[in-house]
Amino acid sequence: MTDCIFCKIIAGEIPSYTVYEDDVVKAFLDISQGTPGHTLVVPKKHVPDLFAYDEDLAAAVFSRLPKIARAVKNSNPAIKGMNVVNNNGKVAYQSVFHSHIHLIPRYSDDDDFKMIFKDNSGNYNDEKYRKIQQAIKDQMEDEQ
Repeated sequence: MTDCIFCKIIAGEIPSYTVYEDDVVKAFLDISQGTPGHTLVVPKKHVPDLFAYDEDLAAAVFSRLPKIARAVKNSNPAIKGMNVVNNNGKVAYQSVFHSHIHLIPRYSDDDDFKMIFKDNSGNYNDEKYRKIQQAIKDQMEDEQ
């Protein structure tokens, strides 16, 4: 896509701080550096989001994540953990509509990166859980 910033980075039209590249993915530092070492793993094939992956692309892209994540973690002994984040759709905070996975190193509880998972379990009972469960299972049959 000619107007996609990640396609331009992949093509070398926009410089990046590349940390890994092969025929399937390019991994480079996120310009925002949520924490030091924040890296994006981007498939070279333009797909807008995770929903557009086929099994082969998913296997190829996701099989590379552990190697890249280990390299990021091992690059700094102060890194204690890592958030692996993939946003899909504007409502899910996706801002560049070329699929990408964030590897966000974590240094401490006070490293200025937060994710909040609210506990909504009080709003659910067995019937509500089972209804959601069945709706998803029905769609899994359609994916076969």
